[in-house]
Amino acid sequence: MKYIVYSFVLVVMLLCSCSKSKTELPMPSQTEMRDTVRTADDKQKPNNPEGTDTDKANASESKITAEMAYEGVNNYCHKEYDWSPAEENPSIMYVAMGDETESEYKVIFRSYTSSFVYFYVDKTSGTTRMVESVPSLNIENETGTINLFDYLEKKE
Repeated sequence: MKYIVYSFVLVVMLLCSCSKSKTELPMPSQTEMRDTVRTADDKQKPNNPEGTDTDKANASESKITAEMAYEGVNNYCHKEYDWSPAEENPSIMYVAMGDETESEYKVIFRSYTSSFVYFYVDKTSGTTRMVESVPSLNIENETGTINLFDYLEKKE
């Protein structure tokens, strides 16, 4: 038991000392991330108010909206992760929208440990690939997949 406590303290001290690294980039706020996604959406929209045939085809193929991606990942994170450390300081844990590509949405979960889980939500199938990242240790690992539809509230 004593070795576990010493190991834990050592890991915490290591993480604290590494978190001030000069190579670490600042994490944008939730508002900045949402603005980035909106800006990218605005650039993709044509000036034609009726839209193009390609836009209409893509809309019929896409089952998942950005709001659904955020809601499903947010529900997953609140179910699977312990949010009690964020009760006193809510800004240390959050879920935010990231970049969007033609085929997927990126949703970001930040843990109180300063690690991130990036959720890549496929727009048509709802299959969500998870990648965990610890920037201070330069570690990134794929951690599995979930079905986004399992975490969306059913609306009657």
